[in-house]
This record gives sequence, C-alpha cells and structure tokens, in this order.
Amino acid sequence: MSSPRRSVEGRPLSASSSSNSSSPGSPALGGGRFEFQSLLSSRAPTTEPTSARLRASESPVHRRSSFPLAAAGSSQAPPPSLPEDDRMDLNPSFLGIALRSLLAIDLWLSKKLGVCAEESSSWGSVRPLMKLLEISGHGIPWLLGTLYCLSRSDSPAGREVLMNLLFALLLDLLLVGLIKGLVRRRRPAHNQMDMFVTLSVDRYSFPSGHATRAALVSRFILNHLVLAIPLRVLVILWAFILGLSRVMLGRHNVTDVAFGFVLGYMQYSIVDYFWLSPHNAPVLFVLWNQQ
Repeated sequence: MSSPRRSVEGRPLSASSSSNSSSPGSPALGGGRFEFQSLLSSRAPTTEPTSARLRASESPVHRRSSFPLAAAGSSQAPPPSLPEDDRMDLNPSFLGIALRSLLAIDLWLSKKLGVCAEESSSWGSVRPLMKLLEISGHGIPWLLGTLYCLSRSDSPAGREVLMNLLFALLLDLLLVGLIKGLVRRRRPAHNQMDMFVTLSVDRYSFPSGHATRAALVSRFILNHLVLAIPLRVLVILWAFILGLSRVMLGRHNVTDVAFGFVLGYMQYSIVDYFWLSPHNAPVLFVLWNQQ
C-alpha cells in the first residue's frame, strides 16, 4: 500500500489536492513548487546566521558608514575645548595688537636713542655730562636743598612756598615708588646700573622719577617765582633735556619719560589744590616756627 502524500508542513493532502497536483500542466503544481521555494528561501537566513552576518559585514555600504565611525569613536575622543585664555591668545583683539605694536616701537626707539648708555657708544664722551645732569634731577638734592632753604627763610610767604615744595617732593617720591612697585617694569637691557644713590624700587623703570620731578619742579617754579623770560626758557629746557637724558643714558624707555612728564604735571595740580597755608594747616607752621 502506498503511503499518502504529505505536504511540506507534514499534513496529508486531500484526494482532490492530490489529484489536482498529479495532473500534468495543472497550475496547482506550479503554485506548490513556488510555495515550497518561498518557504526554503524564508528559512535560509535562520539556518545560516553566521554567513548572513559575514555577508552584511562585507557590504560596501556597511564598510563605508558603520566601521569607520565605530573605530573613530573607540580609538580617539573628541578634542577638548580650548580655555578662554587660549582662545583670546589665538584671536587677539585690536587693542591687544595695538598695545604690542606700541611696546615694540617703544623698545626699538629707546635702544636707538641710548647713545650714551656706555663709554663705547656713539656719544660715549658726553656720558659724564649726562650723569651730572642726572644728579640735578635726583630727589635727595632737592629734598636737602628745600629743607636748608626752609630753615634759613625769614619771611612767612617764603616759608609757605617752601613748605608746599617740600610737600610736592614727598608726594612725588610716594607716588613714583608706589607705581614702580605695582608695575615692576625692568629697566632697559643696555642700562648700566651706576646711578646716583638708588633705592630698592629704583631697579624698576616705569615711570621715570627724574621726569616727574622735572615737570613738577619746573611748573612749581614758573608759577611761584618771578623770573625773566630767559630764565623761564632755561627752566623749561632743563626739564626737557633732563627727561631726554634718561633715554640717552639707557636708564628709561621713551614711554617711562613721557608718562613721568604727565604724572609730574598732574602732581602740581594736586599740590595746588591742597595748598598748605597758615589758615588750613596752622599746626605745621606753628611747629616749624617753634623749631
């Protein structure tokens, strides 16, 4: 006895289906064959998962998109963001560029004008005269000279003027020393440290104490002493040449002297505003008269 024919899924076929499937040229036979092939094709990926994964990995689209991104993410981290200071250094502002350019011009011009910095310089023979001019603008001779004149003065008006000159000189020493200690700008490299009576803050360059004192004293003299026109011109020339000598000797840069002139001019305005007199500062004058 022949066993009944079974379908692909293991169920027995009916008589009508078997008769229809056995007839040649019947469309049912082609449909069964197509159904069988579709079932095989649907089960093929489940039977060979390894080969399917290998074929997927060999796909050019997969190779171009997936693996490089995965490798890049696993091998290297994204670059860290730059700090704010570094970004400012990489992208300097217009003000920063202008300040650096002015500083470079200042250093170049100061070195060109330092013709008396050494004995072997182009104007080295004028160096002793420049050093004598340096002493004329030093703070100690001015303080000692003011104290001596104040002790020898007999007129109340003269003592008042000399008292305020002493106040101006002390204010100048205080402000210049304070600014030098805050800024701490080094003196030019071509400077010879053979200055007259230096203190601890004198190793710094900004601002020039001689320039501030020259502007302060010259304005003080022109406003409180009656001088002829030639003497007034000599006072102005003394202040200008003294400031220029600081650059020629290599003691200061050009900006040190320029700021010193401005500061000295402003210092006289402060002294004139707080002018000491027997009316607003009677204690000082009484104590000085007792001495």
